[in-house]
Amino acid sequence: MKPNFIHTYVSVDCVVFGFDYENRLNILLVQKHDEDDSEKKQIKLPGSLIFSEEDVDDAAQRVLHELTGIKKMVLKQFKCFADPMRASNESDIKWMGTEYKHDIDRIITVAYLSLCKIDHKINSSKYSTVDWYPIDEVPALPFDHNIIIKESLVEIRKWIESDFSIIFELLPKKFTIRQLYQLYSALSEKYIDIKNFHKKISSFNYIIPLEEIEKNVSHRAARYYKFDAKIFKKNNSKLIK
Repeated sequence: MKPNFIHTYVSVDCVVFGFDYENRLNILLVQKHDEDDSEKKQIKLPGSLIFSEEDVDDAAQRVLHELTGIKKMVLKQFKCFADPMRASNESDIKWMGTEYKHDIDRIITVAYLSLCKIDHKINSSKYSTVDWYPIDEVPALPFDHNIIIKESLVEIRKWIESDFSIIFELLPKKFTIRQLYQLYSALSEKYIDIKNFHKKISSFNYIIPLEEIEKNVSHRAARYYKFDAKIFKKNNSKLIK
């Protein structure tokens, strides 16, 4: 029996997390423009088909550079999405034909997780509209992008459990313990008493207290801290449990 092979392409999609000044977890999304309707604008995850000469990891780095203007970012491949129905919506199929000018039966995407300090200036060379969206305010997205985001949250929790230092990629260079607590709580979905958390953090010599405190805040000003990656690596420290 002759096998029924599909005419398929491979793409990468990138989920970029950031942590904002209101202590919320955010995702970077871009605008998908419909040429047939200039008023119709839909947001999506940043992504691209892989060029013939590219390795999949190189394609992901290219997408991130085109998205942010940043050459080197923390990046992790976490899952392949290949459901035959992932692009079954009529508007998604039409968009693929317009965007790529090919007869594509299916796009299999390799998903990547990346972390970006939200105070980095986003200088996109490809997209005219790039915005941060709080994780709990992400609307319905095309294709299976909402599923990809859901899976990325599962992955980032595993990532931080295996390497706690990753969390500092999302924080400013100087941060408060409350900021660290709120970010860790948002990512891990664990309830941790803040007093116990503060006591635990105080025992880590790679989290360095600074002389500087918050200014112009309505609540009691908190001390700033910084993360010392060299001390962390030297100690091979245990994770928060």
